[in-house]
Amino acid sequence: MTDRIRAPGGETPHPILLRRRALGWTQDELASRAGVPRSTVSAIEGQRLTPSVVAALALARALRLPVEQLFADGAAAPCSWAWAPPSARARFWRAEVVGRTWLYPAELTHNPTLEHDGVAPLEQPVGRGPADPSATLVLAGCDPAMGLLASCLARVSGFRVLAFQRGGAAALELLATGRVHVAALHRSTPDDSDRNARTIRARMGSPCRLLRVAEWETGIALAKHSRRRSLESCRRGIRSWAVREAGSAAHECLEELLGRPPAKGRTWRSHAAVAEAVQQGFAEAGICVRISAEEAGLPFVPVRRESLDLCFPEALEDDPRVQALIRLLGSREHRDRLRDLPGYDVTHTGDLQSVGSP
Repeated sequence: MTDRIRAPGGETPHPILLRRRALGWTQDELASRAGVPRSTVSAIEGQRLTPSVVAALALARALRLPVEQLFADGAAAPCSWAWAPPSARARFWRAEVVGRTWLYPAELTHNPTLEHDGVAPLEQPVGRGPADPSATLVLAGCDPAMGLLASCLARVSGFRVLAFQRGGAAALELLATGRVHVAALHRSTPDDSDRNARTIRARMGSPCRLLRVAEWETGIALAKHSRRRSLESCRRGIRSWAVREAGSAAHECLEELLGRPPAKGRTWRSHAAVAEAVQQGFAEAGICVRISAEEAGLPFVPVRRESLDLCFPEALEDDPRVQALIRLLGSREHRDRLRDLPGYDVTHTGDLQSVGSP
């Protein structure tokens, strides 16, 4: 059976329909780009017509996807690595995103108890297939509590959740290329409340939705015995920083604090990794969120408040997996869980915002 999203009524939407919606195109727009009648597009999407070879190739070119991916004729959907595996023999999970099945190299940061779907020698992925790819939601972001969100969502919805630790720029790149369903970003501040939306308009080519997780505190995690407690003393006196990767909001925050780009060198992939680097003496200080600093037992100097949002394409809003995520963040129970976390403000948790195309 083809690995595709299943509609609420049990039918399997055609990959052309899913891809067209992901691009934000109407049937007329797709027909015009492919040079075929609109009635042909409608009949194919309604699974009432098998197109000619010429029409199939024209649609594939317009949608910028392999023709085999759009017209699999009931065969298993092709699988590709979402990103390069770390070794020739890698454990993987499978998940379907916008009609395509991806292989995800297993990462244990936020997925420590998930059984893998198989082991892949290079070019020859072989899986046991214990999980349904169309019942797996894929998230990317740098929220230290993303594992809590993933476990709660899996428990209340029955969907499996893969949560990957990525900075904002990397998460949005995965979203823009159809490799994840949802990406997190936290660039908006009280002084620039539209920053997340502007970032999405600049990076995504189709309408999206922003789902508020929380507002949180970003600041400086200091070495345990540091006596610095002001931004000015940190800015002037700290010589070694644990630096996040370029493109992350934490890297941007540090650059604004210093008034210059931080020194090049080793970078740290997450808020927790920054706090651990400071705790272990690799750096005097680093930019992270309050929860990571406090859980590492480190002093924390607030720098700014940020809005943490989850972004997903508007075309995926009716996907049952995304609907389950919206319901969870709108629930009182989950707001109560987040309220217990250091630095999380849940006043607007669950709010939805539409973000149009550029």
